[in-house]
Amino acid sequence: MLDDLILIVLLLGVSLYWISWQQAREIALNAVRAHCLNLEVQMLDEYVALNRTRLHRDSKGRMQLRRVFSFEFSSTGNERYNGVITLLGRRVESIHMEPYRIED
Repeated sequence: MLDDLILIVLLLGVSLYWISWQQAREIALNAVRAHCLNLEVQMLDEYVALNRTRLHRDSKGRMQLRRVFSFEFSSTGNERYNGVITLLGRRVESIHMEPYRIED
C-alpha cells in the first residue's frame, strides 16, 4: 500500500515537472521568435534546447527554477550563430546572442 502511494506521488511529480518544462520551452520559443523578428535575423530550426536547470531566488526571495535554453540564428543565411535565453520561472530574464554580421 505504501509502495503504491510512493509510486503515485513520484509519477505525479515527474508529470508536473514535464508539464512545467513544456510551458517554459514554449515561452522561450515565443520570446526568441519575437526577439529575432525585432532584430531582423532568422531563427534557425524553430527550436530551443534546454541546457541547464537550477533553483534560484527571484527578486521577492522565492525559489524558482532558472532554465537556460540555447538556440541558433542567422543574419545573412550563410552563417549560424548561437544564442541563449534564460527564464526564471515563467519570466524571461535575458536573451544573449553572439555578435553577427550585418549585410549592407
